[in-house]
Amino acid sequence: MALIEVKHLVKSYTTYKRGSGFKETMKSFFKREAVRVHAVHDISFQIEKGEICGVLGPNGAGKSTTIKMLCGALYPTSGEITVMGKVPTRERKQYVKKIGAVFGQKSQLIWDIPPIDSFAMNKAIYDIEDEVYQKRLDEFSELFEVQEVIHKPTRVLSLGERMKCEFIMAMLHAPEIVFLDEPTIGLDVIAKAKIREFIKEMNQKGTTFILTTHDLEDVEQLANHIIIINHGKKVFDDNIDNLRKTLGEKKIVELTLAKPFKEDTIEDVVKMSQDSPYDLRLEVDVAKTSIHDFLQKLSKQLNFTDIAIKELPMEQIITRIYESK
Repeated sequence: MALIEVKHLVKSYTTYKRGSGFKETMKSFFKREAVRVHAVHDISFQIEKGEICGVLGPNGAGKSTTIKMLCGALYPTSGEITVMGKVPTRERKQYVKKIGAVFGQKSQLIWDIPPIDSFAMNKAIYDIEDEVYQKRLDEFSELFEVQEVIHKPTRVLSLGERMKCEFIMAMLHAPEIVFLDEPTIGLDVIAKAKIREFIKEMNQKGTTFILTTHDLEDVEQLANHIIIINHGKKVFDDNIDNLRKTLGEKKIVELTLAKPFKEDTIEDVVKMSQDSPYDLRLEVDVAKTSIHDFLQKLSKQLNFTDIAIKELPMEQIITRIYESK
């Protein structure tokens, strides 16, 4: 049985339409037109124990609403959610003891006291034994290199330092599942690397992570399962390798030309773009023509001094899925 199982999940809201201007405003006091909005519409998926699952989607797609329902913070309008054999909204007290959460734009730490005091509060809430608490705190503090930082008031910490402490706060009670909402937003490359390393290490020890992010580097480096939601509906649910193949077996060929490019078309090219007259970027479908054959044809048509062959960028794949669905 899957660790998380979601069947035909729906979350709807009722809002009201109102015209502009004084007359329409006054009219709305007496009669308003109700509009039903589906934030999440008939979504089903499964997440296995030990996965790092990336939940992607543009702003307003419904991914955060889905995560809040999985956490038990929102009641679904209809459908079923089972996490670790429990229904989050019905068995909340038992359920929250086994989950953790890190929200990049909302802190769990108390602003005016050091993180170490917030950690002690969590120790009491989750009834963690003294020896176990100290062992985990020492381990996580060493991993993040924040042994001194945790004794400073939260308000004076940098964003990177605070996010490291947020992860410690979420992991002290050894949750089986951790929900991450934009965990690396606004962080520098060093802080991002530390947090990604921590997630990988905890995942290897058995923790399942559900990650929502707009940072596709997080997805590429961490996630082995991808769910894409757009306009409240699931449009993709598979592994990252199959995500790369959704647009076909395409490659990017980047050329530095010996002389400016003037021709209108190149044979077997799916798409073409130029940053300058001497830099040419080609998209090729290798399912239709092999790279070897393509480069032979290309060398007859163009005189180039440098060449690079790359995978289709993840950002480009995701953008096309958003637009096509």
